[in-house]
Amino acid sequence: MSIADPNKTILTGENPFIRLSAKDGDPNSTDASFWRIYLSPAGPGHVLYMKSELTDGKWRIWSDNISMARWLQTTVQGMLNAELANTDIPVYDAEFDKEGDPRTFWTERIVSTTDEINLTWYDIGEPLMLHTQPNQVPGRKYGLNTVLIPTLGARIERNGMLASGKPWKREREGRPFSTCALAFSESWTEPR
Repeated sequence: MSIADPNKTILTGENPFIRLSAKDGDPNSTDASFWRIYLSPAGPGHVLYMKSELTDGKWRIWSDNISMARWLQTTVQGMLNAELANTDIPVYDAEFDKEGDPRTFWTERIVSTTDEINLTWYDIGEPLMLHTQPNQVPGRKYGLNTVLIPTLGARIERNGMLASGKPWKREREGRPFSTCALAFSESWTEPR
């Protein structure tokens, strides 16, 4: 019996996310999806997709590889959030840096000509590994293998302004989880 996944690996990297709201169950006041891609058909790079009161409630995109950002919109990110399948949303050039230790806190820093953004995760939980096949989950045509590390603390700062709202406790696969997580060692697949 083979232990190799039979599907084609289309990307591997990291995809930490932050979803904040004022009250548990309210619509997200901030939705941020950060990607650090090591391998994709459009090459490596970084991208932040963010919608928040810090962006006037509209999606903004910052990247150091516009081809990769657009490819993600037409594949995995567009599947995860249909609003981001719109490739007419402008992409702003940016530089990316990180610091921290995922056992205690993690910060991703994004700097463009007009913005300085810090995404920080803290109050770190126990890692959870998930593995799904393409089409195994309804509405998800891609497969996923990821290590998710829930965080009960998260914040976003853009140009000195903090996003409102907070993370909320969740349960996933019978384990403690959150509306925010560090997603490291993330690989997505599609059928061959």
